[in-house]
Amino acid sequence: MSPVLPIPFRLAGVAAVLALAGCATTTGQAPAAALKKPELEQIAAQQQGRVPVSFAAFLAQVAQDRPALALLAQRYQRREALTPDETLQAARLLGLHNRLLNQAAVIDTTARMVALPTFRGSVPPHEDPQIIAFGQLLGRMAADFGLSYRNVDNRVFEVKLPGSGSEEFGILTHADVVPVVASEWVLEDGTKLDPFKLTRVGGLLYGRGSIDDKGSIATVLYAMKAVKDSGLPLARTIRLMVDTTEETGGEAIRYYQQGTQLPQYNIVLDSRYPAVVAEKGTGALRASFAVAPARPAAPGAATITALAGAASANAIPQTATARLQAADAAALASRLQAAATAFVQQYTPQGGKFAIAVAPRADGVDLKVTGASAHGSRPEEGVNPLPRLALFVQTAGVPLADNGYVQATRYIADLFGLDYLGNRMGLAYADSFMGPLTASPTLVRENAGKVEVTANVRMPRGNTPEALSAATQAKVRAWGAANGIAVEVAHTQGNWMARDPKGAWLATLLNIFGDTTGLPAAPVSTAGSTTAKQMPNAINFGPAMPGKKYTAHNANEYKEIADLDADMQMFTEMLLRIGNLPQMQ
Repeated sequence: MSPVLPIPFRLAGVAAVLALAGCATTTGQAPAAALKKPELEQIAAQQQGRVPVSFAAFLAQVAQDRPALALLAQRYQRREALTPDETLQAARLLGLHNRLLNQAAVIDTTARMVALPTFRGSVPPHEDPQIIAFGQLLGRMAADFGLSYRNVDNRVFEVKLPGSGSEEFGILTHADVVPVVASEWVLEDGTKLDPFKLTRVGGLLYGRGSIDDKGSIATVLYAMKAVKDSGLPLARTIRLMVDTTEETGGEAIRYYQQGTQLPQYNIVLDSRYPAVVAEKGTGALRASFAVAPARPAAPGAATITALAGAASANAIPQTATARLQAADAAALASRLQAAATAFVQQYTPQGGKFAIAVAPRADGVDLKVTGASAHGSRPEEGVNPLPRLALFVQTAGVPLADNGYVQATRYIADLFGLDYLGNRMGLAYADSFMGPLTASPTLVRENAGKVEVTANVRMPRGNTPEALSAATQAKVRAWGAANGIAVEVAHTQGNWMARDPKGAWLATLLNIFGDTTGLPAAPVSTAGSTTAKQMPNAINFGPAMPGKKYTAHNANEYKEIADLDADMQMFTEMLLRIGNLPQMQ
């Protein structure tokens, strides 16, 4: 660990405090002299292979190549008050120093976190050995970095970097992940991956949680360390909160709130850049069908005996499978194989490439449709194999015995098909900022003698949870009545969130993003639903970059190393600048 500077810096009045926020006023706008992406990349290239451990030495070294920074380096070394331009440059250069010095350490820490399979199992998360081990890892790192640590009953893990004042601002992430289908973790060249082993392939880091959210947790911990070690003044205490149930209902944060006051302003690292100020509401529409045959099978009919989709409801699956039994297994396989070729040709233009594999068995056939996985909130980024499988078995010309599995495929084909915008149910609408309603069938499982099909629903502004839930259930029941199918239906729907944050903290985040990446910086919405909804004054800041597929919840989830570098740069600067704003809003 780099030594902490023993003498605190003196601030040159309010102007210097504002400069740490990247502005000379409360608007959050950076001075003209602020280093931007081209300059940062030039400095990074010049410093490769010669990065000293201490920030003071790094600053002095940079100043040798850039004389305009010499006075900043001298004043920092002497612990003198910095001008507004100098304090902003110090914050930005600290981010660069952290990125160049600690990239390997952040990747190693991410690997240790990914190695803990923290998806929800058969025991409550706060009793899960993997969650407990994750908390212990955080505790050891906090101690090593000189940060304070608190374990709130294995529900929320808290790490703090104290500031000089009484205010705090929160940083929220989560340690839990969604389950995996291990067989789907295969690269295009056939390389098999272990989802719980961080694997570097070129510029990508593969592993469950690499982008959602374990990479961000590792990154922000090293950002806190960098700020502490720099000795630069920090007015607000930084409180990192690591949730353990974000993927499965968020009860851990609710438990945390019962005994702990939340910071009044919070930044969540669980979505996308530049800064998210609105989120759709996430919901689950569940239709259930009795597995037992509804009527005797016709002679020669095949029977569907199994059906499977995603490992969790909030993920577009990579594969969907069905098992069919028939007296003449060879004839069934031949018929399905012939139908598959025409089906793929017909439907590939409608949403993207997919494949159908027909594997004969002694008593029937295994069907496997392979599409492209995606986050449940972004069905447009994937190719959902489950509705394609349902539509295929319904149109392949094979007579099917009537049971719950067949009814489930008919339901998916009739009320969803290849559309994920609610058109087939007559429920489609969109908000001009938040985008359209989406509804995608994802999870199929047998439970208590019933086949359950769960659709992931994302609701934008323009409706209420109660109205949408009533409408979907009415549509499903009407479909069941019209087709003589007994269907049980339930829809739980969360609400959308739209905030209107004003002032320095949002403007500062946008300034950090724009100057670091060179990309346009304006507030955005997301189809994802995060714990920001449970926090006061919460904005999401990363880690997904604009214009790129968000691989959270995907098979072969990965984090780009180039994006990890940008996170390290921006998170460090964010802590210092937001931590010193005179007013957040």
